[in-house]
Amino acid sequence: MRLRPLLRTLRAGDSRGRLVALRSSRRALGVAVTGAALRVGLLEELLQPANAAELAERRGWADRHLVEAALHSFAAHGLLEERGGRWRTSVRGRRILNDEFIRALYEAFSTYHTELYRELDRELTSGGQRHDIEVDGELIARLSRSLDQFVFAELDRVVAGRPPRRLLDVGCGAAAHLLHLLRTVPGAKAVGVETDHAAAALARAAVAGQRLNDRAEIVEAEVTAFLDQRPQETFDLILVANVVYYVPLPDRVALLRSLAERLESGGQLVIVSTAKTNDSFSRHFDLLLRAQAGHLELPDFNVLCEQLTDVGLAPQVPRRIAPGEPLTAVVAHHK
Repeated sequence: MRLRPLLRTLRAGDSRGRLVALRSSRRALGVAVTGAALRVGLLEELLQPANAAELAERRGWADRHLVEAALHSFAAHGLLEERGGRWRTSVRGRRILNDEFIRALYEAFSTYHTELYRELDRELTSGGQRHDIEVDGELIARLSRSLDQFVFAELDRVVAGRPPRRLLDVGCGAAAHLLHLLRTVPGAKAVGVETDHAAAALARAAVAGQRLNDRAEIVEAEVTAFLDQRPQETFDLILVANVVYYVPLPDRVALLRSLAERLESGGQLVIVSTAKTNDSFSRHFDLLLRAQAGHLELPDFNVLCEQLTDVGLAPQVPRRIAPGEPLTAVVAHHK
């Protein structure tokens, strides 16, 4: 029986550890294969069936034998199927294509999230020199959208007691949070500040698509530069969602002070971020940030609350807002 050699293999060492390692290796391979299929555009390309020669010609791939082997590998992982010598994207492959969150997960964890560990010796030797934010900014933005519903729910809770009249979204990305707030609070007006050109363009398009140009303005700038240019502008709600960890720890107090100075009396500053905890993903994310050029890091919310107090705000007790995840929010009021 084939079961006996398997049992002997497992029992030759740490049987449970070997079984876990085998299963983990297969899952890791599945993530890598799926991420590769997405990155090379194969799943989208084969929505229109083609044989290997046609596919190679379409994509400009020179090695026909390598193309054939890749197709069979992707098919073995359930991403493609072959009928009569022609290849097409499978039902599973189409489901991945049609869910932006699933796509982003496979792409992110087959690239920069795991590449960090393949290059860790170099990072430890040279010091943090990664540039994932610049290289994979669009992918990082797509991945962060998976947290939107949790942020929306927290914002709904915050504005229920004190609907804002004018709000500022720092690092607004594609303006999902800003637009949610405008839909939730009719009559409110908003400014979204974003440094990334592509994200700012998406935000402007989103605002125009919702016909909210009269209520929302998107400014492409660093938030400190924006505040310097408009010294008299104030807000009664300021949102900093999934941004604070891009500000080096020594610079955070200055940023928080500049924001606190622009809050109206009774105004609220809302910070949402993955917190620095002993959760495995939190520790991984913190390592990934520290490996970036500029030595970024996740916030310790105890320290963050002390910093908020130092700049004259009154922080509430931080709240975990995603079940089982270290995604955390703190609301600080202007005293």
